[in-house]
Amino acid sequence: MGELHIIDHPLVQHKISLLRDKNTGTKEFRELVSEIAMFICYEATRDLPLKEIEMETPLAVAKTKIISGRKLAFIPILRAGLGMIDGVTTLVPAAKIGHIGIFRDPNSKVPVKYYSKMPEDIAERDAIIVDPMLATGNSAVAAITELKSLGVKHIKFMCIICSPQGVEAIRTAHPDVEIYTGVMDKGLNEDHYIIPGVGDAGDRIFGTK
Repeated sequence: MGELHIIDHPLVQHKISLLRDKNTGTKEFRELVSEIAMFICYEATRDLPLKEIEMETPLAVAKTKIISGRKLAFIPILRAGLGMIDGVTTLVPAAKIGHIGIFRDPNSKVPVKYYSKMPEDIAERDAIIVDPMLATGNSAVAAITELKSLGVKHIKFMCIICSPQGVEAIRTAHPDVEIYTGVMDKGLNEDHYIIPGVGDAGDRIFGTK
């Protein structure tokens, strides 16, 4: 069963509180999403393997460590996931970026993929899917399914706020996928928004309310 990692660092919790405030404007909201993403990514990449190398310092030869072998790709779920990309690529600038667009059919409520563009070598990379909110989990499950169909073996899901329903959806469909989040809220309202949540994360990131 993929683990649920709640990043309870004080800075993450403080910034999520600012994110929730209905008076937080678009510019600050966007900056907070990016900053929180960077903190959560720090934990999500904790298991990257290292190898020892020798390097000359100004004073001596040092035995030191660098990241070994594993190549990363970040996959934002459009459109809100784009708000997390600056933060995660600040930490891992060599990572490649894929994009996946998914919308919920208004009648059937089934997630529909409308766009997918991945790095050519995606099957050789570890993938971290990013989306600020894990609500019903339907989009996340669809994105994970898409990556697995492309041959990706190691997938993590990273969000800022999740619901119990979203976590359960991923665990049921893809029990091998680990979830990294800042906080778990109490649930969903009748419109499938996380409560208390932050409202529509995409609208607040891009100023499209």
